[in-house]
Amino acid sequence: MFREMRRIKQQISVEECNRVLREQPRGVLSVLGDDGYPYGIPLDHWFSEKENKLYFHGAKVGHKLDAIDACDKVSYCVMDEGYRKEGEWSLNINSVVVFGRMKVVEEEDRKREICINLARKFTDDEEYLQRELQHAFPRVCCLELTIEHMTGKLVNES
Repeated sequence: MFREMRRIKQQISVEECNRVLREQPRGVLSVLGDDGYPYGIPLDHWFSEKENKLYFHGAKVGHKLDAIDACDKVSYCVMDEGYRKEGEWSLNINSVVVFGRMKVVEEEDRKREICINLARKFTDDEEYLQRELQHAFPRVCCLELTIEHMTGKLVNES
């Protein structure tokens, strides 16, 4: 069903893919948008390695949710910051592409857990977190991406 990587020598391990998803704060979600046009949008994510799922939050209405409602198949791409080998100008970048199905999370306790884990990727300010939960939480929609296929590779940009 899913294509194998063409440049197999550049493929990274599942463990390395998980590291990128765990450590990087954001990526680009791609959905099938209006009139069949692809729609890619940058999003923050939280990766639950135990569940092998990605979680997101955003507004309760909009293009992204309309697209997911019409077709729950999505892809999500994440890159790390890369590194340079001594004496080289080019970056070596690990990228991960996830394919799966997206759904809205309905359970309030689960939504709260998702929002807390997302916020803790960016801050450890507990006062800020509690204030956001009190004021913004009623307006938030959380999404769950169940991973069906994942590939990752190390790319040298030269």
